[in-house]
Amino acid sequence: MRITGITTHVVGTPWRNLTYVQVHTDEGLTGVGETRMTGHTDALLGYLREAVPHHVEGADPFATEALVRRMKYGDFGRAGEIVMSGIACVEMACWDIKGKALGVPVWQLLGGRVTDRVKAYANGWYTTERTPEAYHEAARAVIARGYRALKIDPFGTGHLELGHQETVQAVALIEAVRDAIGPDCELMLEMHGRFSPSTAVRLAREMAPYAPAWLEEPVPPENLAALAKVAAKVDQPVATGERIHDRIEFRELFASGAVDIIQPDLGHIGGILEARKLAATAETHYTLIAPHNVGGSVLTAASLQLAGCTPNFKILEHFNDFADAEIKNVVKGAPQVVDGYFTLPDAPGLGVELDTDAAAEFPQQQARFDLWAEGWEKRDPDKAGPK
Repeated sequence: MRITGITTHVVGTPWRNLTYVQVHTDEGLTGVGETRMTGHTDALLGYLREAVPHHVEGADPFATEALVRRMKYGDFGRAGEIVMSGIACVEMACWDIKGKALGVPVWQLLGGRVTDRVKAYANGWYTTERTPEAYHEAARAVIARGYRALKIDPFGTGHLELGHQETVQAVALIEAVRDAIGPDCELMLEMHGRFSPSTAVRLAREMAPYAPAWLEEPVPPENLAALAKVAAKVDQPVATGERIHDRIEFRELFASGAVDIIQPDLGHIGGILEARKLAATAETHYTLIAPHNVGGSVLTAASLQLAGCTPNFKILEHFNDFADAEIKNVVKGAPQVVDGYFTLPDAPGLGVELDTDAAAEFPQQQARFDLWAEGWEKRDPDKAGPK
């Protein structure tokens, strides 16, 4: 079997573009992969146009190791977010092809089942007015849908520091959410790399009464010494890793001892097997994995394949019940959350199929997501602050 080419399909919303890549073969099997770029969709498409004739066409889709290595190192320049995202889409699609050819789900090819269910946490649910009353109501709606975990960034446009009044408001929002969801649900606290170490530590202590399940990216991700400073002074688990695009770069993070939960994005770190290798390394450091998952249903399906065969898998992020829920319609067999969990898929490959006709109903947009703009949490650029 050989790869004959790829086709790309961009599904657009005002705040995110989802890029789907179909990999075609000479035996009629087609696989699909996905990533979500933040403002670099055209760059990704440009990279793929160059990479396909150089590295992909004519390749054996079963030889994923060789294909990934060729795409990553064959152009000499160091691979960053765009290249690793392109590799991820093609790699996922190759696993989809392999599973279909062999009649088994991908998790079966990566070591076999270690769980039947994968816990989900909701994100993208607080696209409402930034008041305790509105957040209380929105959080109740999440629990009503069966979720038993959710994540929130309550810090407005905070950057390095957070003033007294903004701190008071953030605490009030978290208090309202905890009251809405009760003591038994997990509440993940997202900091989006906003703060200095001292501010992150202060805010962690302010939030401690509401039992955050983790502190996510408390400081900008570039400085591991700053992250270690926070980790040494807080009681909550520290989570990070969504903006690391090469598993090799996690080595220093593990060595720092500053992380309890890693959050690689399968769509940015080179795909399923790259993430599985990283998870195995994390296991040797007694570290859990909870992938960043801001994409659509193909990326969710790929993340579930990883979850199914990974002993140290904690939980999976899910946006698509609350933000742009209609985009689930572009994927046949889209994974669904029932009573707070995904069921591990048993269908061959990734277990999903892209509906290209439905995808065409959501053309690419000039998607924009600015965490420093007032109203960013509404995920509607027209309602955010000045551009």
